Amino acid sequence: MGVASGVDALETTRPYYRAGYVFVSRADRDLGRLTLDDPRLRKLTIGVQLVGDDGANPPPADALARRGLIQNIRGFTLYGDDRRPDPASTIVRAVGAGEVDVALVWGPLAGWQASRSRVPLRVEPISPWLDQGRWPMAFDISVGVAKGKTALRREIDIDLKRNRGAVADILRSFHVPPAPDG
Repeated sequence: MGVASGVDALETTRPYYRAGYVFVSRADRDLGRLTLDDPRLRKLTIGVQLVGDDGANPPPADALARRGLIQNIRGFTLYGDDRRPDPASTIVRAVGAGEVDVALVWGPLAGWQASRSRVPLRVEPISPWLDQGRWPMAFDISVGVAKGKTALRREIDIDLKRNRGAVADILRSFHVPPAPDG
């Protein structure tokens, strides 16, 4: 469940939803309608999820680096400290606590965590969704099966189509923000 459509290592079903990265900010701040090129970012502390030390960071980290905003970034490990409950939520809690002004976060995580925040938070898709024409901020999401398991992939496709409404209800119940169409 939950792999980017078309990933090379697997056969993937038709997408069952589209997800992307979002800006998360406090609702009481005037930070609505941010874009990656918004001049307001130059004056903000920006939380970004980082994967590790191998240079394979998420697209928002690269997008901010290409714009010369490294000095504004505060990194949060994607996986976090597993000795604490819900370590990936640290970045969203930091926005609510005012430790960062805005965060660029994977939408499904951000939507759920923002809905649980005691401080009202704004969650908006990152724009542009396709940075510099080649760096996607939103992805179609599918179920992946082992290569050669075509019959299983077809069965899952049928089940996903049949249960499309239930899947949409689940995504809404977890506050997964819709991503822009690609």
